[in-house]
Amino acid sequence: MFLTLPAFAQMGQRFPSEKKVVPDPVTGVPLTFLTTGPSSDAKIYQTHPEWTADGKWIIFRSSTRVPDQGSQAFAVNEESGVIVQLTEGPGSPTSALNVARKSMKLYYSRNTGSGGGRGRGNNAAAAGAAPTGTVETAASATQATARGGRGGFGTNSLVQIFELDLAKLFADSEAGTMKAPSNYERLCGSLPAGLRESGGFGLDANGDYAYIGVSGGDTGTHLPPDTKIEPTPEGARMGAGPAGLRSMNLKTGEVKVIIDTPFQMGHVQTNPWVPGEIIYCWETGGKAPQRTWTVMADGTGNRPLYKEADYEWVTHEAVITRDEVAFAIMGHVQNPRPGPYGAAGTREHPTGLAIINLRTNLMRIVGQTPSGSGLWHVNGSPDGRWAVGDDFTRSIYLIDRKTSEMIMLSTGHKSTAADHPHPTFSPESNRFLIQSAMLAPDNSALDLCVIPVPQAWLDRK
Repeated sequence: MFLTLPAFAQMGQRFPSEKKVVPDPVTGVPLTFLTTGPSSDAKIYQTHPEWTADGKWIIFRSSTRVPDQGSQAFAVNEESGVIVQLTEGPGSPTSALNVARKSMKLYYSRNTGSGGGRGRGNNAAAAGAAPTGTVETAASATQATARGGRGGFGTNSLVQIFELDLAKLFADSEAGTMKAPSNYERLCGSLPAGLRESGGFGLDANGDYAYIGVSGGDTGTHLPPDTKIEPTPEGARMGAGPAGLRSMNLKTGEVKVIIDTPFQMGHVQTNPWVPGEIIYCWETGGKAPQRTWTVMADGTGNRPLYKEADYEWVTHEAVITRDEVAFAIMGHVQNPRPGPYGAAGTREHPTGLAIINLRTNLMRIVGQTPSGSGLWHVNGSPDGRWAVGDDFTRSIYLIDRKTSEMIMLSTGHKSTAADHPHPTFSPESNRFLIQSAMLAPDNSALDLCVIPVPQAWLDRK
């Protein structure tokens, strides 16, 4: 029995199952759609976990499921299809939703707008003092960073990170005994005043720290004095520095500097198996001079992850196993263009779904489409057997990493979709999640869709 949806839905509100299984129109593969209602429901980005620690729920976000509430976080039970609202209120608590791997916890950030916090739970980290000290070349560019970045928060905003107790919320929601939000949500800490998110944040493998990409504030003042602050690269629409990484102790709220960078921070993620290992990128919205980077949480080991050439268009990196990161070397450009990166994206050199070993730096391209855009958003199974990627048409390709066999597993997800499929493998390595407009009447709204690895492939020795 499900509760009736009131005019103002709230934390713990339950929605009836929308689950539907339909065959792929071309391949016949059974597609399990977990959301099929009129709302547009977006999955978490493929750099972050999607499933809760008990393996039963998939976390997602929606800005249209509850009227007049803006973007909120939700969970859908993969077996029953029941949907539960996880957050409520202002502040768009959906920036870089982080599902803990070892506990039934969810972490997310909120922007308070004017700097006044919500004040729930542990307020161990109040806004920091204004930064002191300057680095001439970096500090001058800090003013440019204040104009924006991926966080896009105002100069008077305060970024706070919250913890949500999913186990308690799910139990009370099912029993119909929901309490005030403060019984489930705890304020972990706040970034110092003036810092904004840039590229979101990742959760440490042990679940005790958040590593946050930032811009504004004191970013740039921790660079060596002679550091050249990077402008927006030629042909790009963003990418100018400085930016940085900060750690937050999720129990005490203490914020520390990890590193600053002379370029814009993007796509901060962590290695779910190795504590303190961080992957981030130089975000340009296109071809970066050096896209992928890695660093440890104590600031050591900062280096390019895959040293790309000017003719390589590297993008959409994602940690897939304890020692590996998948990324795309794009092959979507027909003819070279003017400029220093004119050959980037062409197929004059090898392109495709690449996987690099974090320990040995050895890289292998495991597959590529024979034509079209090539593989774009990529992921891989934690057991190391499979790789997956989408292309510009929103078709999904599965690769057997041992044999290099590649098949188009699913298509028909509509290139008019509001966003790309962004495939992410389950912890069990037998299925993956995408977002799809296949069933959308407007050819745009997104639904969550689970696609299985074919049983014949799973049965391979």
